[in-house]
Amino acid sequence: MKLYLADTPATEQLGRAMSATRPASAVVYLHGDLGAGKSTLARAMLRALGVTGAIRSPTYTLVERYPLVDGGEALHLDLYRIADAGELEFLGLAGTEAALWLVEWPERGGAGLPKADLHVDLALESTGRGARLVAQTGVGEAWLEDLGRIPELRAILAAS
Repeated sequence: MKLYLADTPATEQLGRAMSATRPASAVVYLHGDLGAGKSTLARAMLRALGVTGAIRSPTYTLVERYPLVDGGEALHLDLYRIADAGELEFLGLAGTEAALWLVEWPERGGAGLPKADLHVDLALESTGRGARLVAQTGVGEAWLEDLGRIPELRAILAAS
């Protein structure tokens, strides 16, 4: 699925739509250069899932944990600052059963991360952002199908 997100509110709209159609358990890898909108998308998803209070960027903490209203937990990771995938061991993630993993800079985590259901590639384009969502599992494929049924996203898809 390819989208053109004209501005920050459009990126947030995608995040809300992804939250509304989120499977019970999912891993999302967020790709893109600095400033491409990874944290904006993650923050919008978490807010739409009922996270209240501050939603901090994990740029320096590497991982932030958020309780979800359905009783599950969401993890937001930013691996930009790790030098080696072995450093994941120190984050205490082994055996974690989170309902949602949002992982920025996943290529730095290597095999230490769970397999992605969905890859989201964000890139600055013109005055907005391009977004490409690619399913990696059956869960991801079903998620993309559900996203394609959201009326607000259909309008963005038609314009892309």
